[in-house]
Amino acid sequence: MPASVQDVFRPPVECGMCRDVRHVERVHTITPQHFEHRYAYSGRPVVVTDGQKNWTAPQTFSFAFFKSIYADDSPVLENFERDCQFFPYQTEFRNLRHVFNMTSERAEMRGEPWYIGWSNCDSSAANILRVHYERPYFLPQAAESSKTDWIFMGTPGFGAHMHIDHVGNPSWQAQIRGRKLWTLEPPPECYFECVPMEVVVEPGEIIVLDTNIWYHKTLIVSQELSITIGSEYD
Repeated sequence: MPASVQDVFRPPVECGMCRDVRHVERVHTITPQHFEHRYAYSGRPVVVTDGQKNWTAPQTFSFAFFKSIYADDSPVLENFERDCQFFPYQTEFRNLRHVFNMTSERAEMRGEPWYIGWSNCDSSAANILRVHYERPYFLPQAAESSKTDWIFMGTPGFGAHMHIDHVGNPSWQAQIRGRKLWTLEPPPECYFECVPMEVVVEPGEIIVLDTNIWYHKTLIVSQELSITIGSEYD
């Protein structure tokens, strides 16, 4: 079903999830118990500023790195499988193979700007990715992350349009490189009780957000390539 149709038939949410929220809180050294009690399933967005402790992803992830981890017959490159999703946003790219074939000048931010995203449905690549990051330390002990990684990458001044997701669970997104401005808006049924918010997520931080209930858009506000990786959790 097209996303626009799904939006029309989206079930209304209980506005208590945002009624007393006026800004996105920033926390650190938070325990899984505190995170579960206040944020995990409440719909309240939060940025964990030390969320990437001991990760090597910031020193490793790059355009060239992602290009190198996929075999030529990887399902990710052509989106052959149902679980392989690709988001071109406002670009001409048809799939991830098309992205990786862009000129070196454009990949190095010396050409036309771009922003794309994809779900990693390649298990071999997933094993390589997860050498460089781990399950965020603050997630509830009983929670499990999805087996599918989501990766978003792009150049300054670009990002995702305002939208709402149609996935099963809340998600976390780790800002590996670059800075990204998030604009959040409550669902229409909560417009008179809740307020829009903005927050800039810095490198090394993780934003946790239920993208099924918060409308959101992003904008890269740094002068370097932005790389974000994330997953859902139950």
